Amino acid sequence: MKRFLGLAMTAVLVTEAEPCSARRADVIGAPASYVTREEDTLLDIAKDRDLGYVEIRAANPGIDPWLPGAGRTVILPSQHVLPDAPRRGIVINLAELRLYYYPLHGEPQTFPIGIGGEGKETPVGRTVVADKRAHPVWIPTKSEHEENPDLPASVGPGPDNPMGDYALYLGWKGYAMHGTNKPYSIGRRDSHGCIRLFPDDIAWLYRAVAPQTPVAVVDQPAKVGWIDDELYLEVHPTQADADALEAEGAPRSTEAIDADDLVVKAAGGDAPRLDWYTIHLAETRRDGIPVQITRPLP
Repeated sequence: MKRFLGLAMTAVLVTEAEPCSARRADVIGAPASYVTREEDTLLDIAKDRDLGYVEIRAANPGIDPWLPGAGRTVILPSQHVLPDAPRRGIVINLAELRLYYYPLHGEPQTFPIGIGGEGKETPVGRTVVADKRAHPVWIPTKSEHEENPDLPASVGPGPDNPMGDYALYLGWKGYAMHGTNKPYSIGRRDSHGCIRLFPDDIAWLYRAVAPQTPVAVVDQPAKVGWIDDELYLEVHPTQADADALEAEGAPRSTEAIDADDLVVKAAGGDAPRLDWYTIHLAETRRDGIPVQITRPLP
């Protein structure tokens, strides 16, 4: 079972003299990297480390996803600023192709996801987990039958079921969070609107989540958060650029994500400490890696 973002890796820096109430921890995980072997691909590295395909490509521009070669240092995007949404239940950020789960007790957990593609987008808004089922039956929608008339009326449990072994059905009719029999689709916009997870991840989430758990779906390419007294910025490509990144290796747009207002609002009284060079560099790179954007206190 792959779990990389528990308490042991939470990026919180606290001295013994500091009371717990003074901590600000809006970032989970920790920076990490991996040195490649000759047989590695970015797809395999992402799958083995519970990462999505687009996010590992965004973090490693210029590295061939199929033949990175031996001895290359690959950045693992395993640190994440929490989205700007209520920290309860499930929060899905479409821009980063990632799901966050806030248990009643314990640290937030996060998982890479696959979401709806162009013209079949996963909706933004709020709903709940309406039902949960192990070994679900997949019933193709009308649009899926129109796209592929050869599809059967239904597919029962088993290796041919694209929903995998577990499903959490949303209050929105026709939408669910579920597993997949195509694990390399995780971290891509490749579904008809449902949210796909790696088999191990949906099995863990299925056990943890109860019906009526709230679900919020947001689309936030830029996120800001604190680790103690320092502010961090994390910027992702837009969904359209994520498609280009997957297909062509680079976003089609060269326009930076404008997060200036977001940063100033989050900084508040610490705005004079903002490092605008680093901020604008992150807005241009859009690599999904959190960077510190405040100059340290004396």
